[in-house]
Amino acid sequence: MDIKSLFEDDSSDTGSSNVSDVEGDHGEKKSKDCYPNCDVNVWLRSCEHEIVEPIEGVVKGVVPEWLNGSLLRNGPGSLKVGEMTFNHLFDSSALLHRFNIEGGKVTYQCRFLKSDTYKKNKAAQRIVVTEFGTSAVPDPCHTIFHKIAAIFRKPGENNSDNAMISIYPFGDEYFAFTESPVIHKIDPQTLGTESKLNVSDYVGIVNHTSHPHVMSDGTVYNLGCSVTKTGPAYTIICFPHGENMFENARIVASVPARWKFHPGYMHTFGITENFFIVVEQPLSVSVPSMLVSQIKNEPMASSLKWFENQQTYIYLLDRDSGELKHTYHAESFFYLHIINQYEKDGHVVLDICCYKDPAMLNCMYIDTMKNMQQNPDYAKMFRGRPLRFVLPLNYKQDLKSSTTSIFSAARPWACLIKKLSITDFSEKKLNSEENCRDLTLKNLITLNNTKAAAYVMPDATIFCKPELLCDLGCETPRIYYEEHLGRDYQYFYAISSDVDANNPGTLIKVDVTNKSRLTWCEENVYPSEPIFVPSSNPQSEDDGVVLAAMVWGREEENRVGLLILDAKTFTEIARSEFTTPGPVPKCLHGWFQSSPK
Repeated sequence: MDIKSLFEDDSSDTGSSNVSDVEGDHGEKKSKDCYPNCDVNVWLRSCEHEIVEPIEGVVKGVVPEWLNGSLLRNGPGSLKVGEMTFNHLFDSSALLHRFNIEGGKVTYQCRFLKSDTYKKNKAAQRIVVTEFGTSAVPDPCHTIFHKIAAIFRKPGENNSDNAMISIYPFGDEYFAFTESPVIHKIDPQTLGTESKLNVSDYVGIVNHTSHPHVMSDGTVYNLGCSVTKTGPAYTIICFPHGENMFENARIVASVPARWKFHPGYMHTFGITENFFIVVEQPLSVSVPSMLVSQIKNEPMASSLKWFENQQTYIYLLDRDSGELKHTYHAESFFYLHIINQYEKDGHVVLDICCYKDPAMLNCMYIDTMKNMQQNPDYAKMFRGRPLRFVLPLNYKQDLKSSTTSIFSAARPWACLIKKLSITDFSEKKLNSEENCRDLTLKNLITLNNTKAAAYVMPDATIFCKPELLCDLGCETPRIYYEEHLGRDYQYFYAISSDVDANNPGTLIKVDVTNKSRLTWCEENVYPSEPIFVPSSNPQSEDDGVVLAAMVWGREEENRVGLLILDAKTFTEIARSEFTTPGPVPKCLHGWFQSSPK
């Protein structure tokens, strides 16, 4: 089974419905909704009233007495600027949320991130800064020379500083992130925007991912892109814990991009005991197109290029020396989030939420979202699955005795890739293709309890076939981060990405060891990224609770909640619900800040 076949549309498992004509009240034909259980409007709402002073919610159930702290959230807040509307969900003005839990009570507040872009748009009452998918209203005072000069400014200065993706701590300070090098320091108690910081002032990068890794000792790592004499390179930045984390930042590892004018699009990266993991998917940012788009005032999305016939590369960089140690190949796939990664028995295990292509980015254009109910292909475009890649570390001997010698111009090895895409994951004798008869492939993976495979190719590369972890769409995955980041683990938590599911608002707990799952859902409820919080004295990996912000669909725009699930049983133990003065949209990523108590 190849990667792409994992995403073939199969409505039998997800509860989807197809478009059909039904009789209306007066006998006329009208189109039935493709996804009657999914209310996409939970993403399209615009917050009209900030909640500066915390409001107290109504608690149902019993909040664990040991659970004290704040769940901080970030995400799209408003698609409107005056009479104008953004074109893409990623352009929405950032809205920060805070659920504070103390003594069994829960309060809620939300405030807009006061970025320079937000303030400029608000003052002008129109979109004056170009975003990921939206062009700004042209400034008549800016000539072509102004636009060309802007290209040579410091990275981040000429782009939007709207940071609506995530929140991460650096020491005891919290920052809102996007993929621009500009981040914003926020007050975790008031949600006030305190200052902004350009990471490129401290280390030579032009952008970075929205998901840095915070280590147990407080050190922070992130993946950025640097411009070198030989072209773009993926660089790992270390922010050592302590005072002056940004001033002491340094690049500790680097690997050149495969294409000099098309560096890969990066949203996350991996880290294990000995390696940094960079997954270079064939979705790239075209540098020539990006330069032209800045001159023409076109959004960044127009610079993304997908090379569907190119493979995905997986790089392992040594954490001590910073050198590239291993490179692996896989079929092309698109991803945003890596679930976790770890080393075990001479292998690196890498779990990723994968899509066959980046069509899901197009699914988040506002017009496409508004018209999803009449688009029978929408769910298929958004179809993703969690896959496990197993990367063998001890393959040098196999390279020496690789199958290269049996191939020639008369026996091309392209058929090998073709056969790998249709055979199962076990060691297989390929004898149905004339050019591949009597060829036996050796699976390099010796790790127990996995169906993943890796083979030596005739050009001495290592080609990896993944294993399906769960036949459900999983997104915004979280683990017991503090203890299991980069280590062997058993559970991850996610939200459903299947818009054609019986309940698209489903939360999922996946057991990656036993390949089983538990789910939680409630009609018309849409939870966000589930965050695991361990109990005060955890006895197992899932001894704790899972927290998720909730919004309600349809006409319940002013209803917000905090859900608390028992992580072991994945059943509800408590919730707190709030009635807000205006609509609240669904959020993306966040962080739990434990109370000192």
